[in-house]
Amino acid sequence: MRLEGKSAIVTGAGQGLGEAIARRLAVEGCSVLIADVNAEKAEAAASVIVNETGRRAIGKMVDVTDADGCAVMVEEAAAAFGRLDILVANAGILKAGDVTEMDPEDWRRVLEVNLTGYFLCAQAAARVMRDQRSGSIVQINSKSGKKGSFRNGAYAASKFGGIGLTQSIALDLAPYGVRANAICPGNLLDGTLWQNSLFDQYAQTQGLTPEQVRAKYESQVPLGRGATYADVCGVVVFLCSEDAAYMTGQAINVTGGQEMR
Repeated sequence: MRLEGKSAIVTGAGQGLGEAIARRLAVEGCSVLIADVNAEKAEAAASVIVNETGRRAIGKMVDVTDADGCAVMVEEAAAAFGRLDILVANAGILKAGDVTEMDPEDWRRVLEVNLTGYFLCAQAAARVMRDQRSGSIVQINSKSGKKGSFRNGAYAASKFGGIGLTQSIALDLAPYGVRANAICPGNLLDGTLWQNSLFDQYAQTQGLTPEQVRAKYESQVPLGRGATYADVCGVVVFLCSEDAAYMTGQAINVTGGQEMR
């Protein structure tokens, strides 16, 4: 167990990738606070972790766009676990649309959740980690943080901004021994977000069937498949471990070769 005795917060962890990350951190030895805007899902995910791993896990309703809520989340985690070693900022949304047609309110909402929400969580966690003089902040970004995304400008803008914010956090906190890195996954084609909404969204905005959408995105990957939760979780654990002690301000691609910059 590479993270034995450490504590973590994972946002957007009531389901999907966030839940998978929280479970993996618990398996690796972490106590985990599961934060999600859906209280029932957060509590259910925490209960599963406790039953499966025996690790401490707390489910909490958190809206990452609420500064006070983010501060309370961090305070409660630090009080419950005695410290805060890891923040995984995973909460995010996607609303696709052509630049000429996108509703400005959808644009604002994507930026508010994906970028401002990341900032508010990182700011609150950084204050605790700075005083501890240790900690690791990991943002779950996207390959769309490295390259513009077709009819998906709001999401790409939020993710480009997230990489810039990650680098800035890394510079601000380096004197205190706190590291910040981003992970840029490829398309999680079998994940909750894709299965619940993205296939249908992209089929509509690109004039394709869901089956054609899958084939299109798989064909763009040199390794010939979509990313999996396990692919991403392994990199999260690495970045939070002492094996990555000399890494900060990085944006790591987990794309099967689709993005190499």
